[in-house]
Amino acid sequence: MSDARFEDGGDKPLRLKALDTHDLTVLSSLTQDAVFPASEMKWDRKARRFALLLNRFRWEDDANIKGARRQVERVQAVLSIEDVIAVQTIGVQAGDVDTVLSLLSITFEAGSDGMGRVILTLAGDGAIGVDVEAVEVLLRDVTRPYISPSRKVPNHNG
Repeated sequence: MSDARFEDGGDKPLRLKALDTHDLTVLSSLTQDAVFPASEMKWDRKARRFALLLNRFRWEDDANIKGARRQVERVQAVLSIEDVIAVQTIGVQAGDVDTVLSLLSITFEAGSDGMGRVILTLAGDGAIGVDVEAVEVLLRDVTRPYISPSRKVPNHNG
C-alpha cells in the first residue's frame, strides 16, 4: 500500500504549453498574481531556457473564485521559456532572496521571422524581457495545492 498522490485526486496538476500568442494568453491568465522570490529565476544559457519557480494562485479552481467550498489555494509551478537568446530585467534584482515578485501578465512582442520577446510584467513597475527565437512557454505544477497563506483571492480593485 502506498500513500495517495496528487495525481490520483480529482484535481490534476497542470501541464500546458504555449506555442502562439493565443496559448500564451491562457498561460498568462493562469499565472496572474503568482508570486516568487527573485532568487527563483534562472537563465540556463547553454540549454537556452529561462525558468521561474512560481507560487501561483489556482484560478482554474471554481472554489477559489466563486465563494469557497474550502480555503483558497496556491500551487508551486515551473514556468519555463524555451529557445532563449537573451534576458533583460527592469526593476528586478535577480538572486535577491528577500525580494518577492508578483507576476501580473505574460505577453509577446513579435519581431522578425517568428522571433520576438516574451514580456513578464511584474507588480511595482518591474518587468522581465526574454528574447526568443519562437514562442514556446511551458507551465507545469510541481507540488500539491496548498492553502494560500493570505487566505484571500487576489484583488486588483485598490
